[in-house]
Amino acid sequence: MGAAITRITATTPLARPPVWAILERELFRRLDDAWRRFQALYCADDGSLRYSGGTVGRDGADDFYEPFFNWPVLYMLGGADDLLEACKHHWRGVTAQLTARGMLTDEYENGYDWFHQGESALFFYGICAADPSDEHFRARALRFANLFLGDSETGNYDPDLRMMRAPHIGAGGPLPGLGENQPYSADLVGMEPYGLPLRDLPGITGWSDLADPANANLMRTEMDARLGAGDVPINLAATSLAVNAWLYDHDWRFAAFVTDYVGAWAERTRDNGGLIPDNVGPTGRVGELHGGRWYGGHYGWTWPHGLHSVAAAALIGAINATLVGGGPAGLDLPRKPLEKALALARRAVMDPSEATLYDQWADRLGADAAGPLLLVPYRRDDDGWFDHEPMQPAFPAWLWWTSRDPQDAATLSDLAAESGYDWREVRAFRDKEEAGHEAPWWTYLHGDNPDYPELALTMALGQLNRQLALMERFPTPPVGDDIHWWQRLNPVVTEVLTQLVGGAPQMLYNGGLPLAQLRWADVLRGRPGLPDQVSALVEEIGEAHTTVLVVNLDPVADKIIEVVGGAYDEHPIVAVSYDAFESDYPDDSRRYLPPPGEPSERREEVSDRLHIRIPAQTSIRLRLEHDRFGRRPRHQDLHRRPSV
Repeated sequence: MGAAITRITATTPLARPPVWAILERELFRRLDDAWRRFQALYCADDGSLRYSGGTVGRDGADDFYEPFFNWPVLYMLGGADDLLEACKHHWRGVTAQLTARGMLTDEYENGYDWFHQGESALFFYGICAADPSDEHFRARALRFANLFLGDSETGNYDPDLRMMRAPHIGAGGPLPGLGENQPYSADLVGMEPYGLPLRDLPGITGWSDLADPANANLMRTEMDARLGAGDVPINLAATSLAVNAWLYDHDWRFAAFVTDYVGAWAERTRDNGGLIPDNVGPTGRVGELHGGRWYGGHYGWTWPHGLHSVAAAALIGAINATLVGGGPAGLDLPRKPLEKALALARRAVMDPSEATLYDQWADRLGADAAGPLLLVPYRRDDDGWFDHEPMQPAFPAWLWWTSRDPQDAATLSDLAAESGYDWREVRAFRDKEEAGHEAPWWTYLHGDNPDYPELALTMALGQLNRQLALMERFPTPPVGDDIHWWQRLNPVVTEVLTQLVGGAPQMLYNGGLPLAQLRWADVLRGRPGLPDQVSALVEEIGEAHTTVLVVNLDPVADKIIEVVGGAYDEHPIVAVSYDAFESDYPDDSRRYLPPPGEPSERREEVSDRLHIRIPAQTSIRLRLEHDRFGRRPRHQDLHRRPSV
């Protein structure tokens, strides 16, 4: 017996098509041209990247997958029909390419830190979410996730100590050390801004001390022994691999692992006074390899990124625990570090010599980066908190988006008011994460930035123009060993579409799953995403409702769309209110203007699926009421035969 379908019809005439709707469709159209151009320039016939340079040690697999990381998301939002197969083709091609280079075992990375593995996995997660009916990718999802369970032959996870056995883990099991076979010397000028990885070694008190070969060898030896052993919070990103597998058929083993592992870090955090520690020794004790210190681990509070990497990992773990747990769980893991950072905030001018991410902030804030800002400490060592930079809005935005807690919303409002720069301004920066515009989006959702949709879409079109121009200037494969080449040239821009169409921030780049407030399907074509010539704009996200405006720009063709609450139907739609318009539009041709109509509101209960027929040149505003976490999340196969 099929699912019950609630059907409603748009009746509001599109007498004046909104500019944002036209821009949105133009962005979709041009993005489909752009990924095909990237494919033609940089990819071989087998889907791999055209590259003859080298790869070194354990690093690099992520850089081959990253250029495609958001392509499946574009397909799910409404990209071209052939984009899905292109994604699979490139994933298979790159995977074969990396296998030939000895970096993968049975299609999975031999072993590396989850800061980078998480970047590799985004492309894979997107394909799984876009087409869960693909049995080959389903089998891969289960096989990959099994590598990190407690009963796996790899031995990555110790179920008794509830910890990963090393910072570098993968298909080869826990790999000792950091995989580099060279001294950590002062010649590594790119790492100098991050300072010393270990700060308690005799005779090494500053970067210049690493010019001594004996000190450089000592630093590398101790890094392998101390940073390359035990567990670290960045490993929480491995829970996304487990949740991705669980979303297929709810195998309890994957959910149990997520609950157990995130729970273990939550307990360590409570024992540490509310701040997540960044290292666990081989016997399960915090600080075991760092003189009892709760800070100092790999990708931890001291080195190299501090809050930037710790908060992201904590958010990923907490969001994943929330998905398998059926409601907000473990959110103090990211909340407490953010609260601590804000409690230590100071208003000052950012110091380029101290702020390790200064260049990124200069790109993001322009001239405002040189003025007084609310700065929070990102890192901690024996001398206290340091590395003061603005708070990344993405972190509190994701926390609020997951919890819908009014206090988390208040934190964002306070930060917007006190940050020292205008959160409403749409700034035209872009980095490889293709994120960072949560601040103006937040102000739009809360009624203080009405022009955001148009400004953001024109910004995205400008970003696309620049990427296309770069591609035409550099049409050949990278010279030498520049494996970051393609990710800098990726022309697919989805952040704004994810916000406006999906109602969510851009995915957390170091291993987050693709999430959404709403997912869409084209009923007549039986595939995910908005139909051609249909635009959607999420206008409001409440504690248990979403308001979205849908427009059909097509001059002649009716469309039928399905809307789903949550990326995985975890927030089922239980009722819909919508505008009904009664008039004689288009009336008589002898009238120069259509007569005014009288809109009214109707409300329907929704028992399961919601379909909206949108006749040509009409629009409809929907207020969708959700049962938050009212349904167990599952991969949504929206490739359905038409049911009209």
